[in-house]
Amino acid sequence: MNIRLLHKDEQPPLDLLLLADPSLKLVNDYVVRGECYVATLQQDIVGVYVLLPTRPETVELVNIAVAEMYHNQGIGKELIKHAIEMAKKQDYKTMEIGTGNSSIGQLALYQKCGFRIAGIDRDFFTRHYEEEIYENGIQCRDMIRLFIDL
Repeated sequence: MNIRLLHKDEQPPLDLLLLADPSLKLVNDYVVRGECYVATLQQDIVGVYVLLPTRPETVELVNIAVAEMYHNQGIGKELIKHAIEMAKKQDYKTMEIGTGNSSIGQLALYQKCGFRIAGIDRDFFTRHYEEEIYENGIQCRDMIRLFIDL
């Protein structure tokens, strides 16, 4: 697997980015303001993430996603490790990430990668998304905010 910065003349893999965030408006905004990285196997894009500067010395990892047929193969963990390396190279001191209260697998993965819970943005998803989101039989309402010191 190879992880690389998306070239300026390449179209971002919207199908994957929308797996992580169903809002096309937000996804397009993240891609324009951040750096989009893709994971490839042979010629296929199998994973993606965006590094989004938020405050001085702080970057947020957004829209991390892996194609469904490649789940449970360690690609998500490799993407997170790569994102941490890229953030360190750019002299960021803190990386943040947010996920839904219903995203149980993602919450476990982020904590396994060293992230710690910083707080909860109550009703984030009901305020910012028109359609209700359900995962694992749970309504996604709250944003769980996590961070890691780099």
